[in-house]
Amino acid sequence: MLGPDRAGAAGLKPRNRPARLRVGTLVRAPFSWIRPEPWGIHIVPADAWVDPSRPVPRALVTHGHADHARAGHGETIATPATLAIMALRYGTGEGAVPAAYGETIALGGGVAATFLPAGHVLGSAQILLEHAGERVIITGDYKRSPDPTCAPFALTPCDLLITEATFGLPVFTHPPIAGEIAKLLEARAENPDSCILVGAYALGKAQRVIAELRAAGHADTIWLHGAMAAMCRLYEEHGVALGDLRLVSDAPSKEALRGAIVIAPPAALNDRWSRRLPDPVTAMASGWMRVRQRARQRGVELPLVISDHADWGELTGTIAEVNPAETWITHGREEALLRWCALTQRRARALALVGYEDEDD
Repeated sequence: MLGPDRAGAAGLKPRNRPARLRVGTLVRAPFSWIRPEPWGIHIVPADAWVDPSRPVPRALVTHGHADHARAGHGETIATPATLAIMALRYGTGEGAVPAAYGETIALGGGVAATFLPAGHVLGSAQILLEHAGERVIITGDYKRSPDPTCAPFALTPCDLLITEATFGLPVFTHPPIAGEIAKLLEARAENPDSCILVGAYALGKAQRVIAELRAAGHADTIWLHGAMAAMCRLYEEHGVALGDLRLVSDAPSKEALRGAIVIAPPAALNDRWSRRLPDPVTAMASGWMRVRQRARQRGVELPLVISDHADWGELTGTIAEVNPAETWITHGREEALLRWCALTQRRARALALVGYEDEDD
């Protein structure tokens, strides 16, 4: 595999790489003001961090998932929806600085930050950093496919693209969600005496599945595990209509749940909680359901390939469309995407950040 230094030695031509900049009598290498550290990306002139995995005095947070957001920062800059999610999940609140999509914030040290939609979950953002004539995009987690529960990804020109690679292997091609929702509704129709129990991540995935069911014409009550209720209410407070939702614990009887769709955290699929349901057919909504072994390990009868991350085509397509001078790849399957960049004559490197997990996507 060719790394960024060996790529040049092998005859690969970097695209539009910025020239070294002269600052006074010193020559500064491109992007030297932004430094990947094991616990996050450090914006050196502003002494701020992006998605740090430990408390810092000043953090810019791309979205509310626990591997990107946490409590304990002195100041947290994020979109209003992300700040609301963090307050709900982690009890944060003090030091919150809201940044609306498209709003530019001066961080100090000559650095400006602009939050742009990432299309991952409610409030998720890419962060555009501008300094000394260079433009850096940190995508956070993102996807390009439509999602009725969040603002769509905003393709933005930059000199350096820092991209996730959660599904950074060619095998990961996510199908259109309409087909997966159709499978879910077909399973319901074929099992009228059972319920369909769908495992879905509590932030983002659950609300997307519900919204897509509504778009497909399913107007019946959707029943929720108690762990889902608060986040669904927050989504509705932010303008995402989810229809009639009720808690399984409020069902008048087990019989009332026959023919119903129930949404629960993935951990509840085989938990004692599920015993209160009538002969459940277990489903799981995740990009990882493309891997049959994962479905078998979880005992999933109905795997639904529904992802809130970019698949291989979206990752490579985004890099090609943005066409940055350099690409940094993080938290995922970096090796394959790094190799693709080398084969397409794009300068790239993998980052060694810690604390970023696969989640249940």
